[in-house]
Amino acid sequence: MSDRYSAYDRLIFDRPLDRVLRITMARPDKLNAADHDMHRQLAEVWRTIDADPEPNAVILRGAGRGFSSGGDLDLVEDMADDFQVRARVWKEARDLVYNVINCGKPIVSAMHGPAVGAGLVAGLLADVSIAARSARIIDGHTRLGVAAGDHAAIVWPLLCGMAKAKYHLLLCEPMSGEEAERCGLVSLCVEDDALEATSLEVAGRLAAAAPSAIRWTKYTLNNWLRLAGPSFDASLALEFLGFTGPELREGLASLREKRAPAFEPDSPL
Repeated sequence: MSDRYSAYDRLIFDRPLDRVLRITMARPDKLNAADHDMHRQLAEVWRTIDADPEPNAVILRGAGRGFSSGGDLDLVEDMADDFQVRARVWKEARDLVYNVINCGKPIVSAMHGPAVGAGLVAGLLADVSIAARSARIIDGHTRLGVAAGDHAAIVWPLLCGMAKAKYHLLLCEPMSGEEAERCGLVSLCVEDDALEATSLEVAGRLAAAAPSAIRWTKYTLNNWLRLAGPSFDASLALEFLGFTGPELREGLASLREKRAPAFEPDSPL
């Protein structure tokens, strides 16, 4: 593997097919929760891939029992406590979305088990998103006590419609792989034991296609996402404003204590 990927110690890279680069998020003991390092690496890796002349297609998957279980709670607490951390992670969250959108190589995601947080950002923004039936897609922001920022505002209404987007984003209602395909949130749903083979088959077809035609088609279609840039920027700013408030503290405490949150019923806003 090229030295260009040596700095990404939270990600494992291999080349399962000619012109196909596969990325595995590799914190299986934590269900691939994004800690400080993984969050930064997930934001930056797409620029590195874009500059790599070897792959024509990319696969993103998670190691172990799930795709991604969201943000590591230690990272969340550091964001609440430290302005510098909060500002850095805000930039990473912004870059993650725009770097996936602007990466010239087509991206295939292969999601199984929990799919939450920073991993889900790349999973749903991928050009071809494939979910196993076991996938449990959740946008957990409001459960944590912050606005649904990240990728949610930029892509959920476009993919599955405003009514479904509001239902799942406001309530943090889980969505199975089957339901995600039915409502258009993902490209395909397959049986769990077919996930790897299907992702390889799709990526292989993309890698063998005309590179410029694929790249320029992706760029053109992603202008729909770029049009939503102001909504995304506002949602991310409001999400990170929430990291300074009491609702985040209660949401974080309830997750650590494995109990339902008890948010204050009234708000001056």
